[in-house]
Amino acid sequence: MTNKKILQVCAIDVSVDALLKPLILKSMEEGYEVHNACTDTGKFTDLKRQGLHMVEVSIDRQIHPIKNLGSVWNLYKLMKREKYDVVHVHTPIAALLGRIAAKLAGVKNVIYTAHGFYFHEEMSKKQYNLFFNIEKFAAKWMTDWLLLQSKEDYELALIHKFKPQKRIVHLGNGVDIWNKFHERRITHEEIHDFRMENNLDDEDFVFSFIGRLVKEKGIFELVEAFKSLSDRFPQAKLLLIGGLLESERDHESYDQLLRDLNHPKICYLGFRNDIPRIMKATDTFILPSYREGLPRSIIEAMAMSKPIIATNIRGCREEVFPGKNGFLVEKANAEELEEAMVALLENPELVCQFGNRSREITEELFDEEKVLSKQIELFNMLTDH
Repeated sequence: MTNKKILQVCAIDVSVDALLKPLILKSMEEGYEVHNACTDTGKFTDLKRQGLHMVEVSIDRQIHPIKNLGSVWNLYKLMKREKYDVVHVHTPIAALLGRIAAKLAGVKNVIYTAHGFYFHEEMSKKQYNLFFNIEKFAAKWMTDWLLLQSKEDYELALIHKFKPQKRIVHLGNGVDIWNKFHERRITHEEIHDFRMENNLDDEDFVFSFIGRLVKEKGIFELVEAFKSLSDRFPQAKLLLIGGLLESERDHESYDQLLRDLNHPKICYLGFRNDIPRIMKATDTFILPSYREGLPRSIIEAMAMSKPIIATNIRGCREEVFPGKNGFLVEKANAEELEEAMVALLENPELVCQFGNRSREITEELFDEEKVLSKQIELFNMLTDH
């Protein structure tokens, strides 16, 4: 008997590597044959080396009718040829195109995991209504199962009847909190080496940020707040981890940011694969985004027992509990962000208290194994596996 086949669809291979790989590997362990369709931005070779079956399908991350139709056609041909038992789609544009192709190809089981609905508070009312209705239409007519990472998205989908309640699942999000993101897994020698590499002294108080270096991540408010406090607190340092893909739109902001980074206490590390080590060497994690789904970066920092400063937006509100494991500040507000940073700089006991609670919350709510189990159980039910 041949293995049941699953197709995972997302826009780019970075998403496979950073977000989907645990599910893919777990599915393979359970005996599924898993193919992964997306754009190759340079990670295909490494992912194939790790045993993943990668299928290159160019998927634009913006609405571009001609390119989008090409993606639908190529996905349709792939699905007709391979006859997948389940098609599981991710990321807004790729998810829409993948679902259109799946329905045209007659796929019986189409799952959409919304890592954060495309419509959000920053949009105009006209834009919001447009994308809200597109998401609702696609969920109702082109999706068999709707999985939501954010509880706010889950409740919204229920209230507005995107699907019957039994077909909507609050999935949550999680990381490997026992084998990878656990402070006991990082040795003192590793932390010493990291600090030496980045000119960090033992007495330094280190803030960190992980994400795309674009305006909507709140990076400019973060740099402004840090520069304002750095003269008063000479021990303060800021680590910025992330970068900008060629496909991103915000190159002007990126160029401006690079000019701002010529500051002796800001260390730009680019893309990194040693996030647990970086988090271990950090005192506080900051994510001042304008919009999020259910940010994984916060969960990673929480798992490493770090206090969090984030914006009071969807997703972040489900991870950061003010006065318990960190602070929530209003988006695009550098002054409020600075106040929260100073509050932790001046109170090491609070840093320890918040950090310990972060780890406890992670174990309660964000264990990756629980999230993976929900999805595997759904696959098994749909395929009689």
